[in-house]
Amino acid sequence: MLSFRPVRIDIVLDVICPWCFIGKRRLERALALRPEIAPEISWRPFQLNPDMPADGMARRDYLASKFGGSQHAQRVYQSASEAGAAVGILFAFERAERTPNTQDAHRLVRRAERAGRAGPMVEAMFRAYFLEGVDLGDPARLLDLAVDAGLGRAETRRFLSGEDGLSDMLAEDRAARRIGINAVPCFIFEERYAISGAQEPEFFLPVFDLVQNGGEVAAS
Repeated sequence: MLSFRPVRIDIVLDVICPWCFIGKRRLERALALRPEIAPEISWRPFQLNPDMPADGMARRDYLASKFGGSQHAQRVYQSASEAGAAVGILFAFERAERTPNTQDAHRLVRRAERAGRAGPMVEAMFRAYFLEGVDLGDPARLLDLAVDAGLGRAETRRFLSGEDGLSDMLAEDRAARRIGINAVPCFIFEERYAISGAQEPEFFLPVFDLVQNGGEVAAS
């Protein structure tokens, strides 16, 4: 009989980062290889574009400013498409017409976490943005995703219409940068061990072993 070990995992991410979606899938595969681990996952905000206008930016303008144009962007995204396909994600980057400001999306993930629905909320956002091109800066679309993830429509509408949780979210973003996180995803285990980037599932296993052995490397 398996003896389950709760393991805290803080995942620092942005919901418009394709490698964060890939990293989520790879972590899930790693956890499937260690069924004795009972993950306690928290999702932590990091804005890839902290200076993004509140209403976002047309995708073509964003690609021009960040990559110098769509042709270079296609080359950059090709590796993400190939890595995504290997874990069952068929990215449809061309469907997105806008690159959003993700402050409200991050606020909503924090709200969902209090209701125990952060995992479904993050998954819904990833799938909506990367597979369907949904604008995650549109309050109406965020509201629909929240309801699909199990949150109440009326209370979520009120939440999105205000700024509840914004200062806390921004403080978490700043805290991540202060401890040296400058790219995502970043996975932090038991507040002690960190893995940066969307590493292959096998890369997580030694960290799982460290956690299970109380920080001691198991004898070979």
